[in-house]
Amino acid sequence: MASPVNAALCALLATAFWSFLGYALTRHLLPRALAIGAAPVMGWAVHSAATLPIFLLIGFSPLAVVAIAALCVVVSLATLKLAAQSDAEAAPAIPWWAFLAAAALALVPAVAILPKIAPGAVDLADPIFDHAKIAMIDAMTRQGLPPVDPVFGAAGPNGGFFYYYLWHYSAAALALPLHVSGWEADIGLTWFTALASLSLLMGVAVWLSKRSAAAIWVVAVAGAASLRAVLGWIFGPYSLEPFLAPPTGFAGWLFQAAWAPQHLMSASCVVAAMLLIVRYAQRQSVLLLLTLVLVVVAGFESSTYVGGITFAIAALAAAPLLVVAIEPARRLRFFAGMAIAAVLVVCLAAPFLNNQLVAVAARGDSNPIVLRHFAVLGAMFPAALRRVLDWPAYWLVLLPIELPATCVASVIALIAMLRSGAPPPEKLATAALACLAAAGLLASWLLASTLGDNNDLGLRAVLPAASVLIAAAAAGVMLLPRRAVIAATVIGGLVLSLPDTAAMIRSNVDGTPTPDGAVFAQAPELWQAVRRYASPTARVANNPLFLQDLTPWPANISWALLANRSSCFAGRELALALAPLSDRLREAINAQFVRVFAGEGTAQDLSDMAKKYACDVVVVVPQDKAWNNDPFAASPDYRLAENRDGRWRIYVAVKADPAAR
Repeated sequence: MASPVNAALCALLATAFWSFLGYALTRHLLPRALAIGAAPVMGWAVHSAATLPIFLLIGFSPLAVVAIAALCVVVSLATLKLAAQSDAEAAPAIPWWAFLAAAALALVPAVAILPKIAPGAVDLADPIFDHAKIAMIDAMTRQGLPPVDPVFGAAGPNGGFFYYYLWHYSAAALALPLHVSGWEADIGLTWFTALASLSLLMGVAVWLSKRSAAAIWVVAVAGAASLRAVLGWIFGPYSLEPFLAPPTGFAGWLFQAAWAPQHLMSASCVVAAMLLIVRYAQRQSVLLLLTLVLVVVAGFESSTYVGGITFAIAALAAAPLLVVAIEPARRLRFFAGMAIAAVLVVCLAAPFLNNQLVAVAARGDSNPIVLRHFAVLGAMFPAALRRVLDWPAYWLVLLPIELPATCVASVIALIAMLRSGAPPPEKLATAALACLAAAGLLASWLLASTLGDNNDLGLRAVLPAASVLIAAAAAGVMLLPRRAVIAATVIGGLVLSLPDTAAMIRSNVDGTPTPDGAVFAQAPELWQAVRRYASPTARVANNPLFLQDLTPWPANISWALLANRSSCFAGRELALALAPLSDRLREAINAQFVRVFAGEGTAQDLSDMAKKYACDVVVVVPQDKAWNNDPFAASPDYRLAENRDGRWRIYVAVKADPAAR
């Protein structure tokens, strides 16, 4: 199981290392409050985006990771000695106690990923479902870069991988030299991601408001959750059905920080990129341009939906404002710089972009993104009427429910700041961030992704907007003349959301007790036994529905968290996100594997597992119906390697060529 101590070590090392690198860079590029606040995000983005291609060339090993990290520290120390802005400049800074508050709030998403040790069982919280991608981290630490596809083996042990994996790569870069598990690195990086996001937003709020106290408001507002708990007490169930459609994951900062930290980090990169673009419009420099390139690349390689589509929309929307604000004599240089940046971004992100296109083609979907409004209302409304009412309901119903502390207050704050007599840099940054917020909300409202069961684009595009709204609301509380109205709206939404916040924290801490928790407590020993017969490059097969009750939707979670081996087919839910399979083929393969472990597999099914899907090792447990009707026992494709009575049977594929193993 994941150790909290190892997870804390990863979190603290990540914070110290990336914050130091980031501040050595940002102090040359940004005003004081922004430089301090943006340091963790900038340090992570620049280091991760720059080192990934290096490790692809020289190899991904503990020695290489440590050597490159040491070189980065030396360079950062050297840059700190160069002439730059004075640390004593008269400008508000983020108070140290605000960082402590942010660190405490960042524990809420991180603790959701920890195992919950109970008497005779281990429970998990719901967000662990989306952290099944921990298998990606283990695959990179085990087999290097570029990453193999850990969930599907038909392409062979070195098949291509098509998910945007930069965030998970950075977790592997933590795990590799520290010799910790991917699960522990994921927990640590989830905490760091939440802290880095809050740090950036605190910097933005302090810089825009010129008040240090704005930082603590960022932490308070980010802790706001949904109004569903309060409304559920009044009107009925938490889901508010049939008035609203069932909850799908569209939510604010606190919820998404636990479920999708890679998308949250991408959103932070997008916010930082907009600030860098504004800065470049005022002061062109090579260092600023290169930093912008790496931050944009990091955002895209962490989330195509957030760092790619949403950022592109926001940049296009903000472009006219920036051009008008630039002196005519400097516009040509600005255009040239942006053109060079765009070319460099495309070149660096080309492998990821190509992988996304290949995945779309492999899945047979010519329209991965469509124009479709976000579904808000439920079955109470006739379908025809619902299609019409959903359009305004997104703004008038969904946003006030899910973003109660910011959706109104931040709009008032942004308008007040744009109308104020703030200096041009702050006013231009406010306008650019307003464009980003609008782009995120509009993309979520009008665009939908079709790859998978959920509209992931709609669910994640809101993150940059939610981030901007938090900073704007916090800054607005400090500003006159609308301070009282903004504060009342923020506090009202915050108070009404407290029941849902408390329920979320309790759920993240306690987890969800299930009967499968007792079996999961013994799973580490099972997977340790499997690893004795599975080499680091081997692929294993187990029941895709094993311990399915541990997660909100059936997921092969014990394999993902504990196996440290790739799977030949890890199950429908994981293949949905990570394997480039058409819907028809994915469902057929899933049915085939479920059939085999239900004890109904044919000789052809087992032959496919051994030869077609590269299942080198198979484990059968008493929870499988195949335990009492074992198709592997008489199969010529597998031999029994270990039989632990009443606990597991491990089979190894019989190869025609023994040297092939």
